[in-house]
Amino acid sequence: QVQLVESGGGLVQPGGSLRLSCAASGFTFSWYSMGWYRQAPGKERELVATITNGGGSTYYADSVKGRFTISRDNAKNTVYLQMVSLKPEDTAVYSCHAVRSIYWGQGTQVTVSS
Repeated sequence: QVQLVESGGGLVQPGGSLRLSCAASGFTFSWYSMGWYRQAPGKERELVATITNGGGSTYYADSVKGRFTISRDNAKNTVYLQMVSLKPEDTAVYSCHAVRSIYWGQGTQVTVSS
């Protein structure tokens, strides 16, 4: 049974930091590039960041470049998203996804508000 389970979301003040984790099971994690996506209320889901299967290459949306860092630990079947200098517009449900697969996590809420 494939599972992607996100954790680490919460309420944080503007300028704060959070680290999201996505623990994978039920498939060969190291074969897949992984991505973090987010969806804010009333908006379409958008790609935030991706990382290749070996971790050697990353991509970031312009809106998060320089503030977010994606990483992975294939030994732990986990992908991370370190978020710093958070802004209210970063508020969304963040989900992880195995790229070019049908595997999605259920999402974790990130709320940036004072």
